[in-house]
Amino acid sequence: MLPEQTGAQTAPNPHDAGIAGRAVRTPIRPDPHGQGLQRFRTAKAGEIARLTALNAAGRLPAPFRGPRPSFRAALRTRPDGLPAVIAEYKRASPSAGAIAPDLLPEDVARQYAESGAACLSVLTEEAYFRGDPAFLARMAGLPLLRKDFLFHPLQIAETAATPASALLLIVRLTPDVALLRRLREEAEAFGLDAVVEVFDAADLALARAAGSRIIQVNARDLESFAVDRAACLRLADAFRHDANGREEIWIAASGLERREHLTAAADAGFDAVLLGTALMRGGRPGEALRALLDADVQTPPDKAQANKAQTGREGTSCPAR
Repeated sequence: MLPEQTGAQTAPNPHDAGIAGRAVRTPIRPDPHGQGLQRFRTAKAGEIARLTALNAAGRLPAPFRGPRPSFRAALRTRPDGLPAVIAEYKRASPSAGAIAPDLLPEDVARQYAESGAACLSVLTEEAYFRGDPAFLARMAGLPLLRKDFLFHPLQIAETAATPASALLLIVRLTPDVALLRRLREEAEAFGLDAVVEVFDAADLALARAAGSRIIQVNARDLESFAVDRAACLRLADAFRHDANGREEIWIAASGLERREHLTAAADAGFDAVLLGTALMRGGRPGEALRALLDADVQTPPDKAQANKAQTGREGTSCPAR
């Protein structure tokens, strides 16, 4: 049995106690001005209550004993002049609604592996992204990042029971240095890399104070869903090489849709980029990834026009993450 967080024996998360039951799968609908991170935290209450009950009964799933290919090492394998690509399986998002709900996880994993992805990101959040932790076992092969709203030690243990090689921690979801450090250390104790997501310099300072070594800069503000690629690049320009001797890997995420976005990220010092909606929304994620990575592949005019129109509609409220 894992110890509960300090000061709470049955609390489903560090801030909200006494909520029971599984998370309700709510309808996906465009909502660019939602309730921010609190909405996602509330949606996880049932999951954490379930894990708390399993832990109390000594029935948490055992850690995965199969191979976990190194997420960190894979990000050091970069295409010429481009960052390594973490290609994402994303069926839906709060702002875009359904993206590609009928694409099977194993088919997408195969397409990405054949098209040059270094790693895969798997959205496992159920209520807003139509994900499922079971997708991880169906996509094993390349190193897997579990992308979800994780803020409780029992969620780390749950992730360790899957073939994931890494998990996502979000500074704005865990803005306490001690808790963030604990979650990172517990992940690493299970052999998982912890990818710590930041949005601005204050987030970065907290991530570094917690000992984070893989930094993901999200161009999307998770409270407003506004995307600012320029701010993402400026953060890297200002702080990428100011790590005081720490070896860090930097990932750019959100709003990256064209090859020039990838080259700009590389020029700013990013080691990798995370691509999701841009690859999934056309229904052929492997082809979309190849088109981005291969400078000789030209986007057909009709598809280029459609992509331009889509980008124009989204403006600063691009599909979340």
